[in-house]
Amino acid sequence: MRPILLQGHERSLTQIKFNNEGDLLFSCSKDYIINVWFSHNGERLGTYDGHNGTVWTIDVDSQSRYLVSGSADNTLRLWNVSNGKCLYEWEFPTAVKRVAFSDDDEKVVCITEQRMGHQGAIRVFKINREGDGTNQTREPEYMFNPVGSKATVCAFTYTPNLIITGHESGKVAFDQVTDLQLSSDRTYFITSSKDKAARLHDTKSLRVLKTFTTETPLNSAALTPNKPYILVGGGQEAMQVTTTSLRQGKFETRFWHMIFEEEIGRVKGHFGPINTIAVHPAGSCYASGGEDGFVRVHHFDESYFKAKPYGDLEIED
Repeated sequence: MRPILLQGHERSLTQIKFNNEGDLLFSCSKDYIINVWFSHNGERLGTYDGHNGTVWTIDVDSQSRYLVSGSADNTLRLWNVSNGKCLYEWEFPTAVKRVAFSDDDEKVVCITEQRMGHQGAIRVFKINREGDGTNQTREPEYMFNPVGSKATVCAFTYTPNLIITGHESGKVAFDQVTDLQLSSDRTYFITSSKDKAARLHDTKSLRVLKTFTTETPLNSAALTPNKPYILVGGGQEAMQVTTTSLRQGKFETRFWHMIFEEEIGRVKGHFGPINTIAVHPAGSCYASGGEDGFVRVHHFDESYFKAKPYGDLEIED
């Protein structure tokens, strides 16, 4: 499983995202730039320039028509995927930390940071898909301020008007929730946390179904669509990286069995913590973005699809 190394950022990665078909991979980082790549060969297709601060978050709609991004320059931006043009810009008092499209592409949810006397807020904007996309409404359709600790991650569910958020206090976790990714049918989701664990949750009840405990803080967790596996990544904090060896830092993508809650493999490569992980919608490959500024795309080989670590106990395809 030889990786394709994508070198297009000068600073650490913050989020990576496949489009619905899986042929495009979007990446953003602390260098203000958003890149788009062909996932099959790692060729860079283009960039989205315009932000004046760290780009914390991105999401692409199901038709690969629009891209949304949130940044430390206190803006949420809507982009045309095909030509890289910025179509609309929403401004806020503080940084945008997370964005996500709804499953029907009609709405976008964004989290703005609690800072400098401003309350953190979750806003939902209705996206006008008619015309060229430049005619958007400035005011949010809904807005609410989370009570208590600030929200860090969010996602829409299939249930109308229901948004799941993860918080800095980690109500279900015991430290900041760093990532939240839904299954393809949105019936369950995985979260990662600084408390060194990833947790699988039921979307309807929010009940914790499984817990995957590691020895290092986790920055990202993802689900594989055609195998019962969880991928997690993290590692020792970035500021302490120079004081340790790669092995001690645990800068690996770790594979866990979703049913048996046991670790089944690791993939090395990054020189520094892994900040973000995304799995191809068809489950044919995964990508990871690190503090080292690299995106690594790993295409699974045949042995991965044939593997049955638990023999007859495995679910038949």
